[in-house]
Amino acid sequence: MSFSKNILETIGNTPMVQLNSIVAEIPCQVLAKVESTNPGNSIKDRMAIRMIEDAEKSGALKPGGTIIEGTSGNTGMGLAIAAVVKGYKCIFTTTDKQSKEKADILRAVGAEVIVCPTNVEPEDPGSYYSVAKRLSLEIPNSYWVNQYDNLSNRQAHYESTGPEIWEATDGKITHLVVGAGTGGTVTGTARYLKEKNPNIKIWAIDTFGSLLKKYHETGVLDMGEVHSYVTEGIGEDILPKNVDFSVIDGFTKVTDKDAAVYTRKIALEEGIFVGNSAGALIKGVLQLKEHFKPEDVVVVLFHDSGSRYIGKMFNDDWMRERGFLDEEITKAEDVIKDHIDKPLIV
Repeated sequence: MSFSKNILETIGNTPMVQLNSIVAEIPCQVLAKVESTNPGNSIKDRMAIRMIEDAEKSGALKPGGTIIEGTSGNTGMGLAIAAVVKGYKCIFTTTDKQSKEKADILRAVGAEVIVCPTNVEPEDPGSYYSVAKRLSLEIPNSYWVNQYDNLSNRQAHYESTGPEIWEATDGKITHLVVGAGTGGTVTGTARYLKEKNPNIKIWAIDTFGSLLKKYHETGVLDMGEVHSYVTEGIGEDILPKNVDFSVIDGFTKVTDKDAAVYTRKIALEEGIFVGNSAGALIKGVLQLKEHFKPEDVVVVLFHDSGSRYIGKMFNDDWMRERGFLDEEITKAEDVIKDHIDKPLIV
């Protein structure tokens, strides 16, 4: 018989899929590593289990303890699944910009979820960073994961994501396009791939409202760059310790609208139902097309599942409210245009 002893053993070894219609204008082959097939439906499962196992080894996380983390949803899901299997409790803080589905899913696997305001400074007592840190100090036998500065995050991708991409492409990968948030995915994966071939180019996708791109290019931590944004899973208003800017060759920023529109396009044109950051990555690839040659192999990371965004990017009303839908709207003048020359009846 062939089976896994528990759900955690199914993490990783995700499929690599060639993209076709949506990248038709790109001159080379574009492959997507579809991380939504992980048990928690996102790439964050990889680092969640690694951070827990490393905390267990160090003694920071003890039997029966409480795992505390600030999360946009996906890391929390990975931690919660591991907690169920290993017998821990979970308390997660998140922001009010995250989709309702993410909080509901976390509660479905037994986590307590505390929703905090988005538009506050990281140091504000009400921010989801600060609340998580405070709870870890107040609750006995608890462990604050802190995915932003926990270097087990990037180590997980160095040991799994990078090698899987190298093997799947038979070492022919020339470019990696990946979202930058906590920095764990881009740093860990890039380090492994550049050790294998220093000529591989790493392009990070950022969003408007994030400070990462400008910091990479200038070394200036400009808080004037920071403002609220809709796109989930990428961008930061802090500099996480997991980010190693030296392995990133360049950044490109994608607007909230483009990220949302292309998230829907991936489902409609490729039949791959993935999340918001995937849309940002595809638009980013299109923005970078002049960097690619016919013989190149470009790999993009699709971080999570579209099921997390049913009430947002995949909801017409939500898209319409933000002006993200390009649609024909019938106005009163359209109704009367065929008899506008006739007298108005009142």
